[in-house]
Amino acid sequence: MTFDYDLFVIGGGSGGVRAARIAAGEHGARVALAEESRMGGTCVIRGCVPKKLMIFASQAGLMAQEMRGYGWEGAQAGRFDWTVFRQKLDAELTRLELIYTANLEKSGVQIFHQRATIVDPHTVALADGTRKTAKHILIAVGGRPALPGIPGEELGLISDDLFLMESLPRRVLLVGGGFIACEFATILAGLGCETVQAYRGDAVLRGFDRQARDMATLQLSEIGVDLRLNVNPTALERQGDGIGVTFTDGSRDGFDAVIWATGRAPYTAGLGLENTGVHLRPNGAIAVDEWSQTAVPSIFAVGDVTDRVNLTPVAIREGHAFADTVFGGRARTVSHVNVASAVYLRPHEVASVGLTEEQACARGDVDVYDTVFRPMRSMFAGSNAKVMMKLLVDPETDKVLGCHIVGPDAGEMIQLAAIPITMGATKADFDATMAVHPTAAEELVTMRNPTRRHRLEVPAQAATA
Repeated sequence: MTFDYDLFVIGGGSGGVRAARIAAGEHGARVALAEESRMGGTCVIRGCVPKKLMIFASQAGLMAQEMRGYGWEGAQAGRFDWTVFRQKLDAELTRLELIYTANLEKSGVQIFHQRATIVDPHTVALADGTRKTAKHILIAVGGRPALPGIPGEELGLISDDLFLMESLPRRVLLVGGGFIACEFATILAGLGCETVQAYRGDAVLRGFDRQARDMATLQLSEIGVDLRLNVNPTALERQGDGIGVTFTDGSRDGFDAVIWATGRAPYTAGLGLENTGVHLRPNGAIAVDEWSQTAVPSIFAVGDVTDRVNLTPVAIREGHAFADTVFGGRARTVSHVNVASAVYLRPHEVASVGLTEEQACARGDVDVYDTVFRPMRSMFAGSNAKVMMKLLVDPETDKVLGCHIVGPDAGEMIQLAAIPITMGATKADFDATMAVHPTAAEELVTMRNPTRRHRLEVPAQAATA
C-alpha cells in the first residue's frame, strides 16, 4: 500500500515536534504534523516558559526587601504593570513559536495548522475535511486542565487563562496543591494579588518528599498566600462582578477570579481512537509499551497523553527515541526512573530526583542524610527562610537512592545531582567530592553521618516462613 507519509504526527508540542524533526531531518522520513493551536504546545505557550518568566517577574518585591537588608536604603519594587509584561511575554512566545515552526520546515516536515483526528490505523482526517494516510501515526496531543465537576465550575478559569488575562484580579482563589497551583499562587502573590489557595490535602505537592512538602507548605504561607488546607470548593456562583465560593467546611468567600489548578487529563476525547482498537486507561491516557507503541502496531503515543511521567524533557526524550527506533534503525527505549523535577516557588524552589524518604522506607532499609539551615544570603538580610539538603542511601550497597533540595536555584542543583544518581553513585562517591565553599550545595558532599536510619519491619510470620 502506498501512503501519503511515512509518519503523521498529531500534536505540535515538545514530544511531537522532536519526533517529527528527527524522523524527517535525520532519518529522511516523509513526515506531516498537525497542530490545532499554537506550535510549541503546553510547555512553550501555556506552561513552563511563560510560567518561569512570571516567576522571575514576581521576585521583584522579595529582591527589594533583600536589598534593604543589605543596606540599600529605600529600595522598592514599585508598581507592577501587567500590560507591559504581557506585551513582552506575548512577543517572546510568538518568537519561540516561529522558531519551532521554522525548525520543522527546515527538517522537511509538512505542517497543517488545524485539528486532526484518527479515522483508522493509517488514516487521519483534518478539520478542513481532507484525509491523509501514513504508515505510522504518532499521537502527541498532551493533556488539558481538568475541572472538578461541581456546580458553577464554568465560572472559574483554567491555568491556561492566566497568560491571557487583560488585567490581574485583585483577589483570586487558586484551587489545587500541585506544581501548577503552587507556582501560580507564588506568582500572583508576588505580583500583588490577594491570593487564597485551597487544597484538599494536609500539605501541598503530593508525591514529593514529605519533608520538602512541609517546607513548601510553610513557605507559601510565609510569602503571603492564604493557604487553606483540608478544604475544597463545593460550588461557585455569580456574585455581582465577582464569584461566590462555598467550601467543604461550610464557609463562603468571594473572589474576583477563581483558577482551577486541579490537575490535567490526557487530551484523548474526540480523537477518534474508538475507530482503531487503541486501548485507553481509566483516566483516558493511551496505553503504550516500552517502545511507546499502542495495541495497534501502526499507532504510537508519547508525552503527557500517555500519563507516564508528565514532564517536557520526558516527552522530548520519548519522541526522539520513537523516531530513532522506527526510522533510524537504532532501537531505543526511555527510562522513567530517576527523572528529576523542580517546582519554582519563591524564595526557595523545591527539587527532587529518585526515591522520596517514604518510598525508600517502603522499599527497604535506608539511611537519611539531611540538614536544614538558613542560607547565608537570606539570613544576612533578615529572612527566616530555610534550605534543606537531603540524600537517601541504601545502607547495604551505599547507593544514593534519592536527593531532595529546598533552596535558591534548587532546580539548577538537582539537574547536576541527577547525573551521578542516574549513574549509580554511592554515598562514598559524594563524600570523595571536594566541596565548593561557601555554597548551600556543599552540604550534599559534607554530610558524614545519617541523621536517622529506617529499618524495614518484616512481619513475624514472614520472617519465620
